[in-house]
Amino acid sequence: MAGTGDIQRNLAGAWRLMTGREDGLRLLDVTADGFWNSFFAIPVALPALAVGWLMAANGIAADGGGGRLSIVATLAIVDLSVWIVPLVVFVAVAPQAGLSGRVAPLVVAYNWGEALMSWLALPVVLFLLVVDVGQQTADALMLFLFILLTVLGWRLVTTAIGRGAGVGSAVFAGLFVVSLVVLITLERLLGIFTPDQLAG
Repeated sequence: MAGTGDIQRNLAGAWRLMTGREDGLRLLDVTADGFWNSFFAIPVALPALAVGWLMAANGIAADGGGGRLSIVATLAIVDLSVWIVPLVVFVAVAPQAGLSGRVAPLVVAYNWGEALMSWLALPVVLFLLVVDVGQQTADALMLFLFILLTVLGWRLVTTAIGRGAGVGSAVFAGLFVVSLVVLITLERLLGIFTPDQLAG
């Protein structure tokens, strides 16, 4: 389990990678122990993620989607699967892509980057939870947040892979597509949204 100092160092390393600075990897533990310890980023992110789950659960429950507690639990399953499954796929295909040596750096950076982005998103989520700004404004803010986090995630992955923008972008695209497939599949299987909501 990582201590406070380790958490701060790892988050700082992830931030430096998001801003395109390769020296961010020096702040991350990319050893075998660091690989497994990086999954402690999930409980680090949980408080921030939980706020988003509560916000979404309120909306779904208001539309007759079920009890809030069960919705929050379902959203947690979906979000954590969207986090972990792309990493599993990357670890599986990395040897065939000639990226075996980049598995630990990518996984460690990705985990701490996801935790950091969860906290970066929190102010916007809290603002929308507390202030009634109207649907159009809320949608615009969420779109801006999505674009910002996508750019930061691309920078993090590209810098952590360290094989140039082309390879890094391909890896990021692969992770993104797997995340999207997992998200849509689980939403349908677990019945969080209706097919009409997903199509719209």
